[in-house]
Amino acid sequence: MAAVASKSVLFVCLGNICRSPIAEAVFRKLVQDESVENQWRIDSAATSTYEIGNPPDYRGQACMRKHGINMNHIARQVTKDDFFTYDYILCMDESNLRDLKRKSGQIKNCKAKIELLGTYDPQKLLIIEDPYYGNEEDFETVYQQCVRCCKSFLEKCS
Repeated sequence: MAAVASKSVLFVCLGNICRSPIAEAVFRKLVQDESVENQWRIDSAATSTYEIGNPPDYRGQACMRKHGINMNHIARQVTKDDFFTYDYILCMDESNLRDLKRKSGQIKNCKAKIELLGTYDPQKLLIIEDPYYGNEEDFETVYQQCVRCCKSFLEKCS
C-alpha cells in the first residue's frame, strides 16, 4: 500500500505555463533525488484563466530538457479546494500574492501558508519575474531561481 503524502505544495503564477510548472518540475526532481517523493503532493496552478488546458511554454520545456528535468503539466486555475488541501501555496510575484490572499480571504478554514517562493532564495531575490515576453535566458534565470528556492524550501520542510 502506498504511503499517503504528508506534505503538500502548490506553485502558482499568472498563467501556469512558465514559472509555476518550472518550479513544480524542479521541486519534483529534488524530492525524487532525496527519495522523499512519497512524502509530498506537488502541483502547480494559475491565478488567471488565460492558459487553462495548455502545456508549458515551449521555451520552458526546452530549458528543462537542457537540465535533464521532465516537465509534464497541463495548466489549471487555483481552486477553492487548493486553499484547504495544500500546506503551502508558493507564488512568484506580488500580483500573484495579492490575488491568492484575496481568494483565500473568501475561504473558511484556509490551511495553506501563502507566500512568495522567493522568500526561500538564499540570494534574497524575492520576485521571480515572468519570462513570457522574454527569451531563453529569462527562462534560464527562472530555472536557476527555482532551483535555489526549492532546495531551500525543501531543507526547511525536512
